[in-house]
Formats: sequence, C-alpha cells, structure tokens
Amino acid sequence: MKKIYIASDHAGFKLKNSILSKFAKKKKIIDLGPNSSISVDYPDYAKKLSKKIASDKSSFGILICGSGMGMAITANKIKNVRAALCYSKKNTKLSRLHNNANIITLGERLISKNKAINLIKIFLRTKFEGGRHLRRIKKM
Repeated sequence: MKKIYIASDHAGFKLKNSILSKFAKKKKIIDLGPNSSISVDYPDYAKKLSKKIASDKSSFGILICGSGMGMAITANKIKNVRAALCYSKKNTKLSRLHNNANIITLGERLISKNKAINLIKIFLRTKFEGGRHLRRIKKM
C-alpha cells in the first residue's frame, strides 16, 4: 500500500479532518498538520508534505487550503512533485492519466466535503497512462 500524506492550513483544517475520518478504516493517511484551526502559513505545510513526496516517489499527497491554489503553487516548486488543483472528476482523472500527479490539492471554500472525498478516490485509483505522456513528464 502506498503512503498517503495529508496537510492543510487553517482554511482547510475542517476538510482535512473530514477526509481523515472518512478514510481512517480503508487507508493509512499520515497527518502532517496543523493540529488546530489557528491561523498558519500554507507554504510551510505544502513544503513539508512535498518534501515527503519527493523523497518517496511511490507516495501520494493531499493538500488543502481555502482555494487549493496556494498549496498547488508552493508544492510545484519542489523537484519531482506534480501537484494538481482538482475540482472536477474529469480534471482529477486527467491529472493522473496524463500528468502523473502525485499530490491532489483541494479548496475547502470551493468544493463540498462529499465532492472532495470523491475526487480523492478518483485520484488514488487512476493509473498513469505512460507512453507519450512519460516523455512529456520527463521534460518538466
């Protein structure tokens, strides 16, 4: 089983806890913080999680903030990280099929808890297609 890491900022804290509760029995998800909804800086948590993903290439990450955008921008600065801001079934599936994304970022203020959980399920079960897409990934 692949390792799955999760982190958020204060704006994503509630959704992070909902995700942890939902997947607790099915998947082992390692919580990298924060431990409360007190204001924190999202880049600190995005970097912490992204470094774990970069050092363990078989792992996945889940990052949550208010919009998901700040987490995605920060995470993608780390070598070998491909973070995808996901908001629909189609863009989530394509992020894995074509881009081999290894981190899903979500915006708690923009999507419902149920939608976030469904997107995570799609993200985790979708396999990278490889082929011509691998050539492109190597150029990143």
